[in-house]
Amino acid sequence: MPVPDLMPAPATGRFAAAAHHFPLRIYFEDTDLSGLVYHANYLRYMERARSDMLRIAGIDQRANHEGGAGVYAVTDLNIRYRRPARLDDDLLVVSRVADVRAASCVIHQSVMRGEEELTNATVTVAWLTAQGRPQRQPKAWTDIFNRLLQGEDIHP
Repeated sequence: MPVPDLMPAPATGRFAAAAHHFPLRIYFEDTDLSGLVYHANYLRYMERARSDMLRIAGIDQRANHEGGAGVYAVTDLNIRYRRPARLDDDLLVVSRVADVRAASCVIHQSVMRGEEELTNATVTVAWLTAQGRPQRQPKAWTDIFNRLLQGEDIHP
């Protein structure tokens, strides 16, 4: 049985220059028959990075969802695949707030292998009520996004 004090914490990434940096490694399960990362997996990597970016910035999506306050939903996604990733590659997903609106936020994400950009995407997320209707984001959250947009790092 694992000892809780000795358990490593999952990687959550960190902020640097107002961008969230999320490390990951490519495993066999990530690849297709050609040995390259399956295209849909890049979306999974970006989703994990966005979720951890919000979490360490102080945005508690789970508590708001469980409290009935609302949820974020992807409303627009533009993705470009430039180069493939392969088994055992060490990658970095870099996420940066690109725009903040009353009910939404635009986040630009790049999947990097060293200095080489493999994939990039622009993702718009909207804040929705429990019934699925757009509504204003919590002010504290738009304040966090605006701080990031202005180049301020967030440290937990």
